[in-house]
Amino acid sequence: MKETGQNIMEKIVALAKRRGFVFPGSEIYGGLGGTWDYGPLGVELKNNIKKEWWKRFVQSRDDVYGVDSAILMNSRVWETSGHTLNFTDPLSECKICKYRFRTDQITDPKVCPHCGGTLSSPRKFNMMFKTHVGPVEDTAAETHLRPETAQGMFVNFKNVLDSMHPKLPFGIAQIGKAFRNEITPGNFVFRTREFEQMEIEYFIRENDWRGRFESWLSEMHDWAASVGIRNLHDREVSAEDRAHYSERTVDLDFDFPFGREELFGIAYRTDFDLKAHTEKSGADLSYYDEEKKERFIPHVIEPTFGVDRTLLAVLISSFTEEDGGKRAVLKLPIRLAPFKVAVFPLLANKTLLVEKARNIYTELKKYAPVAWDERGNIGKRYYAQDEIGTPWCITADFQTLEDDTVTVRDRDTAKQERVAVTELKNYLEKQLE
Repeated sequence: MKETGQNIMEKIVALAKRRGFVFPGSEIYGGLGGTWDYGPLGVELKNNIKKEWWKRFVQSRDDVYGVDSAILMNSRVWETSGHTLNFTDPLSECKICKYRFRTDQITDPKVCPHCGGTLSSPRKFNMMFKTHVGPVEDTAAETHLRPETAQGMFVNFKNVLDSMHPKLPFGIAQIGKAFRNEITPGNFVFRTREFEQMEIEYFIRENDWRGRFESWLSEMHDWAASVGIRNLHDREVSAEDRAHYSERTVDLDFDFPFGREELFGIAYRTDFDLKAHTEKSGADLSYYDEEKKERFIPHVIEPTFGVDRTLLAVLISSFTEEDGGKRAVLKLPIRLAPFKVAVFPLLANKTLLVEKARNIYTELKKYAPVAWDERGNIGKRYYAQDEIGTPWCITADFQTLEDDTVTVRDRDTAKQERVAVTELKNYLEKQLE
């Protein structure tokens, strides 16, 4: 029987919880809709994704500078950026079951998809989470949890100019949390109310935007392929569906088991943000070109990546089943795998084998993330490591005690070879390269 997308998603969600990647938020209290917690392996996978992104787009470039701005910002930031008025979704409520829906995401805007009742007329719903700063909860103390990381980069534009003295074109990059009070979160970590973004604001001259846009779009595809995500589909976003600040937006869609949906996005934000913040704050957010002796407000190309969606796409791209569906294997790219190596004694009740394996484990931990496992038989340990994506398993067996060699098993081919313990570090370094 051919598997449906729902079957595949159920298997991935189950594996993610069982093996410590992702847990339901607040689970012992019945959960909280649209929230998820990352477990021990999920944290490692997530951090590896962020590390690869930061290395590619910040550390390996001379024209991008990193920041880490505050989640809480002056409320005038959100008024100026247009979020207070424009950051809305259409909301309809069923008159019978009282369920609420995003009107633009249901087939019939008049009929409740849950019970078949009549839906109310759509109304605008602002998705920003409101909070208060300080001990008094009045309107003067109101602010919001940031719905995007971009504004933290725009309000720090002058600080980066004054401290780093970059030449145009240049970018400011940030990885950080954002919060949106989604009406209908769902599809695991795809649409949540608390999520993490990896974004770049790349500042350019206006007449350069088309070439820069295409160049960044190509780089986004390249990076996706480098973390095992392929076959993305570019979708030009229509004028009526673009954000109010965007003159052109392309969404990079991925074929999730629940359908083709946005994974990354790139927008040409023009000079909207810097110009608006200049007018409202009184700060000079212009750029002075010393060679051409001219001052102007730069335009912006914004490539944006969701960390959580990237992690989900990586899990989906890596998930395979073998032995007629009896066991799962995560064929994660080596750089993303939570553990690079697992070390076992062949038998857990043989002291000499355990001591030898433990010594190998302790030594290799100096160079790479290493797992230790002595539970069950060796076959089950191999399968357990396959399921979490560990590329290599090292087993100390009775031959190890004779000639100081171990068995190294490859996750993707299941082939085994003998390697001298003294050569393990060099062997693994070569493989990791």
